Amino acid sequence: MTSGSADSDPARPLPSGRFEGRIAFQQLVRDALACAAREGWREIVLCDADFHDWPLGERAVIESLRQWSAAGRRCTLLARRYDEVVRRHARFVTWRQNWTHIIEARACVSADPLELPSAIWSPGWVMQRLDPERSNGVSGSEAQRRLLLRESLHEWLAKSAPSFPSSTLGL
Repeated sequence: MTSGSADSDPARPLPSGRFEGRIAFQQLVRDALACAAREGWREIVLCDADFHDWPLGERAVIESLRQWSAAGRRCTLLARRYDEVVRRHARFVTWRQNWTHIIEARACVSADPLELPSAIWSPGWVMQRLDPERSNGVSGSEAQRRLLLRESLHEWLAKSAPSFPSSTLGL
């Protein structure tokens, strides 16, 4: 897969193999979250140093997340920092506030931004940018690929702490 297409079929299976470029990466994020909603994935992990170039603020992405959100679902967010999310993805921040009971947000502030995975993990499919600067990576449903990414994410989660509160309380 070398590029994404804005008119992709939402019912099409998620791709397996290499992807190249920001447009392809962003389309994979859109397609994965639409698939999560359609298929009712029970767990999703979204990981990136800052989610700067993820399409998290787009209406279609928020609609997919809204449709996915249900009792028994779980979303884990892992980032180095969430400043960019708050600055760039207001719709996502609002969605996160509404669904705080199914979302765990964690930060690993000591992580090197290039070492922290840029990835989506689910029990049945994963996507990982191996070169976040050029947005090149791999995706697929192979058991080995899913296991390796899950182990890497678990290691980072063990080094992380709760972050990105759903609301800020002040006096």
